[in-house]
Amino acid sequence: MSFVGEARRVFEIEASAILGLKEKVDKRFDLAIETLFKCQGKVIVTGMGKSGQIARKIASTFASTGTPALFVHPAESSHGDMGVLSSGDVVVALSYRGETDELKDLIAYVKRKGVPLISMTGNSDSTLAKASDVHLDVSVQEEACPLGLAPTASTTAALAMGDALAVSLLTRRGFKPEDFAEYHPGGSLGRKLLTRVVDLMHSGKGLPLVAPTATMKEVISQMTSREVRGVCGVVDPQGALLGVITDGDIRRRLDKSHNPLNDLAQDIMGKNPKVVDKNELAERALFLMEQFAIQTLFVIDQSSSQPTKPVGLLHLQDILKARIR
Repeated sequence: MSFVGEARRVFEIEASAILGLKEKVDKRFDLAIETLFKCQGKVIVTGMGKSGQIARKIASTFASTGTPALFVHPAESSHGDMGVLSSGDVVVALSYRGETDELKDLIAYVKRKGVPLISMTGNSDSTLAKASDVHLDVSVQEEACPLGLAPTASTTAALAMGDALAVSLLTRRGFKPEDFAEYHPGGSLGRKLLTRVVDLMHSGKGLPLVAPTATMKEVISQMTSREVRGVCGVVDPQGALLGVITDGDIRRRLDKSHNPLNDLAQDIMGKNPKVVDKNELAERALFLMEQFAIQTLFVIDQSSSQPTKPVGLLHLQDILKARIR
């Protein structure tokens, strides 16, 4: 027995329910966005039963896109949770029929306090719709449930309307990827957009640095005794970075010099080394390493009084361990 046909029927009904919202969106939607944008407090999202589950998700989406929001259970609000509401808040209430008993106390409370009320219902003549400052129509022609009992297409439509509110609101706020990352520091986007070079670089005694007149013995000693091996920076007396020596430079020198141990750092260093600012995103440092096929970058502080002095060293492995990509 196959249920492929049944699954397709459900998809068609729920897709139709969402597409049907396009014709219902009008100036009331703009008013809802402005009401949410001007909110000085938090957005309280509420609903009972399946509407409550959708309300929880909408509140979560608001919160993750820069709008302080939380879900309040309408039944619990009548037993003390009403205390989370303040005059600067906005309430978004979900009820398909708009006659949910558990919402009545909450509706009465917000009207007394003058708290703006936005509702999503499938009945514009309902108690909730009429009590609202802004009513959003989320009515559907039919539920996907063959018995017409379980909320299916109606909850899908409410969820889509909630997403439309959240996305429109973040656009209204000028919300950026960096802002999103602030609310998702544990995710890959958060690591990519929040991790800076200074968070990963080696500094202090871990820096392998020598003078231009340093012997190859000194250079090799620095390259093997520091936290990051296989690289050494060459600096002038004021500490400015003049060049970089890598183990590759030494290997290439062995093919050209009869006695490479007599060479000085200034003889084999690579000039005009690639550097990165300590406040640059680690993602940018990774881009530079890939672009120039290098594994290390000396770090500078362009805002300091010595903008060419190395303050750190970043290795490709540091970025990979941080799971920037």
